[in-house]
Amino acid sequence: MPGPFVVPFHGDTDLPQKVDVVVIGGGIIGTSTTLELAERGFKVALCEKGGVGHEQSSRNWGWVRITRRDPREVPLMAEALRIWPGMNERLGRDVGYTQAGITFTCLTDKEVEDHERWMRNLEGYQLNTRMLTPQQFAEMNPGSKLDIKGALYTSVDGRAEPQKAAPAVAEAARDRGAHIMTECAVRGIDTKAGKVCGVFTERGYIACDAAVLAGGAWSSLFAGNAGIRLPQLKVINSVIRTKPMEGGPESAIWTNGFAIRKRQDGGYTIANGFENIVDIVPDSFRFFRDFLPALGHEWRALMLRGGLGFLDEARLPRRWKNDEASPFEYNRVLDPKPSFSLQDKALSNLRKAFPAFEKAEIAQRWAGKIDVTPDAIPVISGVDQIPGFFIATGFSGHGFGIGPSAGRLMADIVVGTAPLVDPHNFRFNRFSDGSKIEIISGF
Repeated sequence: MPGPFVVPFHGDTDLPQKVDVVVIGGGIIGTSTTLELAERGFKVALCEKGGVGHEQSSRNWGWVRITRRDPREVPLMAEALRIWPGMNERLGRDVGYTQAGITFTCLTDKEVEDHERWMRNLEGYQLNTRMLTPQQFAEMNPGSKLDIKGALYTSVDGRAEPQKAAPAVAEAARDRGAHIMTECAVRGIDTKAGKVCGVFTERGYIACDAAVLAGGAWSSLFAGNAGIRLPQLKVINSVIRTKPMEGGPESAIWTNGFAIRKRQDGGYTIANGFENIVDIVPDSFRFFRDFLPALGHEWRALMLRGGLGFLDEARLPRRWKNDEASPFEYNRVLDPKPSFSLQDKALSNLRKAFPAFEKAEIAQRWAGKIDVTPDAIPVISGVDQIPGFFIATGFSGHGFGIGPSAGRLMADIVVGTAPLVDPHNFRFNRFSDGSKIEIISGF
């Protein structure tokens, strides 16, 4: 796997016969849900087809932000900002969390107005979010050559290490009694009288009362085999990791041309903050109408690409039996090839803005596939058609930072306790009940 080095996690060898809940998927959402349920005394088994955190949960930028969130996500992200500072103590492991602030620059007067208007979404929250003048931005970021009109800055935003987080959460869940199975794909769910009663895995059967699908980019395929239509597509973002260096900014920065955040080892994660690749695949046509509003809203930031990706996905079975190998067993890790051109463009833009990066040495390049929904906010919900079946997916590039609170909300919904925040906006049936799909913030 050319992708980022993830802290090794060794899965359990013995498959449990019966648990209360099976969580499908070992990314930050699945592990956080598992931890929450285990802490409440429930018997949980997490099943991951590959390794814990090996897909987008380790390939993202590592931002923990409320800034520029979709307004519908703000309450849930506000809860995440309360959880992250105590993660090391809670888990007994280091996740690299630092509250160092995040800045979004404004290159035009209109962008200043847009950012000022967005700040109204935080009214009622005691968060230090403010607009910076160009001079204040320069003072905060010595050596910057950016020519900006202003910047939106939130001091309580932060960063953590994606290659550490999901494995640390999984280890903590196991400490609390959860079974964590790696290289153990779930092939399908079993029902009795229409309700979930177990799951079929490649290593055997697990009886359970509930199953949570947290499969990231694979969720739509899994749901489809269960007869559930989940509109979801994949967006590819490419990342550079540099070797440790001096002179870079402490705060994470997004601007038109690049996005950066300092890493725990003193290096930087660098990406193009505006351009993403979308492969044209069979699902592009299956879900065309669902995503048409998103395409119209975000077309400048999406680079549509034809090619072998269409054939690769066309070859994937849409249906399979529970006693035969599933597509997940033939695709343990999504490890797409990064776009060198987009990466080099971002690095070039960064070097113009911060000359200190002229000497930055590239340590690694990778890409990840982001699971997106038509309205760019997640599904965190039960599925009415199959009682006992729940979905937590489609985080649209926002999942890492919001992961701990999303896991808490999913656990609330599964066990039927008062939810952490109102889950109405995240309900699964919004795609089928006639609700208007609104694009409020970009992917």
